[in-house]
Formats: sequence, C-alpha cells, structure tokens
Amino acid sequence: MRIKSELTGMVREFWGLSNRTRRMDDAIQRIEEAGQRIEEAGRHAELRAEDNGQRFEASVAALVDRIDRVGSGFDAMVPAVVPAVAAALEPRLAGIAAQAAQAAGHSASIQHYLLSTMENALLLNGRLASRTLPRFQRIRNLADVEFKVFSQWGEDGIIDWLATHVPVPNTRFVEFGVENFREANCRFLLMNRNWRGLVMDGNEAHMRTVRAERLYWMHDLKAVPAFITAENIDALLEGNGFGGPLGILSIDIDGNDYWVWKNVTSVDPAIVICEYNPILGDTRPVVVPYDPEFTRFAAHHSGLYFGASIAALRHLAEQRGYEFLGTNSNGINAFFVRRDLAGSVLPYLEEIKAFPSRHRDSRDAEGNLSYTAGVERLALIGDMPVIDVSTGETLALKDIDAPYSDAWLAEMA
Repeated sequence: MRIKSELTGMVREFWGLSNRTRRMDDAIQRIEEAGQRIEEAGRHAELRAEDNGQRFEASVAALVDRIDRVGSGFDAMVPAVVPAVAAALEPRLAGIAAQAAQAAGHSASIQHYLLSTMENALLLNGRLASRTLPRFQRIRNLADVEFKVFSQWGEDGIIDWLATHVPVPNTRFVEFGVENFREANCRFLLMNRNWRGLVMDGNEAHMRTVRAERLYWMHDLKAVPAFITAENIDALLEGNGFGGPLGILSIDIDGNDYWVWKNVTSVDPAIVICEYNPILGDTRPVVVPYDPEFTRFAAHHSGLYFGASIAALRHLAEQRGYEFLGTNSNGINAFFVRRDLAGSVLPYLEEIKAFPSRHRDSRDAEGNLSYTAGVERLALIGDMPVIDVSTGETLALKDIDAPYSDAWLAEMA
C-alpha cells in the first residue's frame, strides 16, 4: 500500500515535470518565432531605408539638374539684360555725376573765395598796422613794433619795422622750417612788400601745398622740399639761386638751428632771424649736440630739448659779425643785423632785450600736452646733454648752477 502510494506520487511528479517542460518548450518556441519576426521586420526596414535613400538621391539629382538648367537660362539672359539696364541707368548716372561735379566746383569756388577774402582782410589789417608803426623814432624794444598777420607770434611787425630801417642789399629772403608757409616769418614780407623768396621744409607734402597756392604764381617764390643739415645748407642755397647777398635769412628748424647758421657760408644776409630755446636759460651759451638727423620729439618726448640758448646765439652772432637786436615778446625768435648795417637801427632801440617764454607746449610720454610751466620745464630735460659753445664742455642741463637770470625768473613767475 505504501509502495503504491509512493509510486503514485512519483507518477504525478513526473507528469508535473513533463507539463512544465512542455510549457518551457512552448515559451522557447514563441521566443524563437518572435525573433524570426524581428529579423524579418529588420530586413523589411533595411529594404525600405535603402529604397528611401535611392529615392532621396534621385530627388537631389533632379534638383541639381533643375538648378543647372535655371542657371544656364539666367546666364543666357545676363548679356541681354545688363546692357539694357545700363543703357536705362546711364542718363541718370550721368546726371548725378554732372551734379556732383557742379557741386564740387561750387564748393571749390566758395572755398577759394572765402580764403581769398580772409587773406585779403589779413593783408589789409597788416598794412594798416604797418602804417601805425613808429618810423625813425625811438622805441623801447622790439616788442613795441610787434603785430601778427601770418607769423606765429609778432614777427610780422618786427620784420616790417626792420625792413624800413635796415638798408638791405636786395629784397630777397630765405626761410626754412616753414611747414606749409601759412604761418611763417616772411609771408607778410612777400605779400606786402613783394620780396622774392626761397622757402624750404623737410615735408614734401607741405611744399606741394605751397606750390598749389595762388601766391606761388602771384609772387616770385620757390618752394623746395629739403631736410636741412649743416652739411647740405650751402648746396641748397646756391643750387636754388640764392647764394650771395641776401636781405633776410630766417632759421626755424626746431633742432640744429645754431649749427646750420654756423655752417652757412654761401649767403651774406643783412638780417638774420633765428629761433632760440628759452627753456635752456639765458646765462650760459649752451646748445644741443649736433645730429644731422635730429628731430625734436624723437630726441625727447617732451619736445623741450632742442636748439640753443639765447646766450649761445648771441655768442655765435658776435663771431659771425652780427649785432643782437632783441627778441619777440613770446621768447621764440631772436633778431640780428650785420654789424656794418647796425648803425641804421640800433639808435632807435632804447634797450636790447631777450624775453623768456611762458608757453606750455610740453608733452607727456604718450604725446599729450602736459602744460608744464616755468622752471619745471627745464627739470623735465635735466638729464639731457648740452655743449657750452664758449668752452666746448659737455654737461647735463641739471648741472648748470643758475641757468636763468633774476630778470627772467621774475618774468616767468
């Protein structure tokens, strides 16, 4: 009985295992069938993607072909359309060009008229000022006869007064360092007294500007581009027909003024005007060492290191046979007359005075105006070297014990 019961249990367990096995087989079969369906779906998807890609490539090829056909048609149209458009626009464009040319002509005419009117007004005022100058009577110093027409400060009046008193050998002048000659020492002399002149500047564009002005054909003037040095000055003067006796020589090159005057031998001017550097003082004859390539702001960023002291120019003038007459009141230009002609003008001067300056044109390291004034200007260039032309000694500016006289210090204060 007990064995039968165990056998029955074993049979039941066998059938249970068989059923579970069959169910597992059925599940495996279903999984396999699902995998087959997935594989088939994948193959269909690949076929559809391949078909879509082929259709896309065909569409792109058709679009490119259509663009090519349209472009070819447009290219064929351009030769026919462009001339027609240009022909239609040509009258309008010609009209616009004519109007622009007319407007430019009117503008140039107006500008010429305004400049001419302004220049005539300046010249008239200068002539009126000239007639008010004291003639053949004593004046205190050169500052009493200053007036400005075309000069930077008051040189026009001083030169006009000197031209009245000094028996010049001829009415010729040479001026260099003039830039475009709009602001210069001898322009009023040229236009008011009709002197003949030679002007020179190192900037070619400045000289072209001078040659383009109407005064260039209205007067006997020559404008020559040249960077002036002690070595080339005589060749330039002689080569341009201005050697020999001369009415006025005006030197203003912001650097080698002293050295150039010292080396001039080809001319014999009755009057010499030379820029001096008042910042170097008035007690010591000092000058910046010679450098044929010297330029003011390259030498020192402040622009204050250049030229010669007034004492140095007076020392040179005495060696060259000239008498010192004084300076303009702004302390920029010094005036000298040849010794044999000095008797014509010195009796009319109560004093021979050199003025200090109050201008504040110093620059900082970035090139901006710094407005340094008074004795502080000398401190900016104190380390720079100068040569004492009376002894040949080279020293730094800061080593000069008393560069300014009491009179200059009082006037600068």
